Amino acid sequence: RYLLRPLAVGYKRSLPEKIRAGIQNIFSNLLYPVTIANAFLQGKFKQSGRDGARFLLNTTVGLGGLFDPATQFGMDSNDEDLGQTLGRWGVPPGPFLMRPILGPSTVRDTFGDAADFFIDPKHYVESPWLKYGLYVQEIVHRRAQLLSAEAVQDNAYDPYSFMRNAWLQRREYLV
Repeated sequence: RYLLRPLAVGYKRSLPEKIRAGIQNIFSNLLYPVTIANAFLQGKFKQSGRDGARFLLNTTVGLGGLFDPATQFGMDSNDEDLGQTLGRWGVPPGPFLMRPILGPSTVRDTFGDAADFFIDPKHYVESPWLKYGLYVQEIVHRRAQLLSAEAVQDNAYDPYSFMRNAWLQRREYLV
């Protein structure tokens, strides 16, 4: 609230929507190997193949993911992670966790995030300035996307319970 929120507000005010959309496209494209691998691990072989084609198209024609030509060609975007894969395999979510900076999770999803980290191409960037710059940019960008949801959470009778229940229901739906 006191560090990331002011950064996110400044980020949202200073960058036009089109630039923020391009940044979102880049981060989505960078994480797509995680989606491809987890779709495959869930037995969604056709989706995994389509996701691979989407990644290839957006990386080449879309200039590293800055643009999203795959959507224009009718290739839907998917979002899979190891937490979802483990859930599909029957691993229970475990207790809810509120992780500093990283946000809400469960024990299952935290282990999934840790494993997905090694599939994420940002992990293999050698320059520390670039690597950590990408991570900070991604966190600030993600926090800026959540600014519009603050009013709903702040108006809830119990903001923590509201966020926990909403997050858990969304994860259950995704699994």
